[in-house]
Amino acid sequence: MTKPSKEFINRAPVGYSHIAKVNRGTLIYLAGQVSTDPSGKLVGEGNFEAQVDRVFANVKAALETAGATMADIVKLNTYVVASVPPDDIPKMRAIRDRYVNVEKPPASTLVVVSRLARPEWLIEIEAVAAVDE
Repeated sequence: MTKPSKEFINRAPVGYSHIAKVNRGTLIYLAGQVSTDPSGKLVGEGNFEAQVDRVFANVKAALETAGATMADIVKLNTYVVASVPPDDIPKMRAIRDRYVNVEKPPASTLVVVSRLARPEWLIEIEAVAAVDE
């Protein structure tokens, strides 16, 4: 029996995988994606939910360019600026769940930072994907 190319191991608390194990395939490392359109213009100024949605759309587009899908993500690192109210974080998860495989969610880290490279950015997400060969 062939081992699956990716294994997701969950522990408490739920909502993300604590471990994503890649047994074979091609790894894709995606640089931090922010809330800009293809021309570099900010999308969702001052609107956290709009920025989250745009960032995930950018993650999806970047992965597709590399021959991957959102289901191939094994690790997400999310950086949110401290000015975003803690009550808005569950809104981010609801948007994320429209993009990722909620049955086998990626291993994830959320970090609150003082600011990002441009002060109008509220969120930045980087990803690692594993594509079956």
